[in-house]
Amino acid sequence: MRLVLASTSPRRADLMRAAGYHFDVQPSGVEEWPYPGGEPGDYVEALARAKAAAGSGDVVIGADTVVVLEGDVLGKPADPADAVSMLRRLSGRTHRVVTGVAVRQDGAIRFGHASTRLTLRPLAADEIDAYVAGGEPLDKAGAYAYQGAARAFVTHVDGDVDTVIGLPIALLDRLLPAELRRTP
Repeated sequence: MRLVLASTSPRRADLMRAAGYHFDVQPSGVEEWPYPGGEPGDYVEALARAKAAAGSGDVVIGADTVVVLEGDVLGKPADPADAVSMLRRLSGRTHRVVTGVAVRQDGAIRFGHASTRLTLRPLAADEIDAYVAGGEPLDKAGAYAYQGAARAFVTHVDGDVDTVIGLPIALLDRLLPAELRRTP
């Protein structure tokens, strides 16, 4: 049975490899649509389902991640100025990271989402500018990469770090068919 990750994210692939999964990478090509309002978990689940549905293979995994601050959903920044704005808003505050995961097999899609709370320490303007100038935050929800240099910004994590990086492995394990699940 062929397992496919329908994502361009090297971080998701790294998480799957570290968890012991054997899979192929085949980006879905799905264009992410703007957040329409409502529950952020529903939004990331819908995006994950669309990505899983668009992929080809026996079992296809789709995922999507957003950052939620006081009800506002922060996706990937549009440009460096947007990244700076997001990081200024997150500075010194607690927020949620929500990742949706969907698994398609034989036309049926199983899906769910996980949420983790993070707190960033207060960030100086020059620190934000230097981080954004390095390019790391430009393709990350909320304009930061926990697995990268921004880990130094985080003072508290309440939940699963894999959710923040972009693929909650415990949720994926529950959604996959039994024959593909990891054994402890």
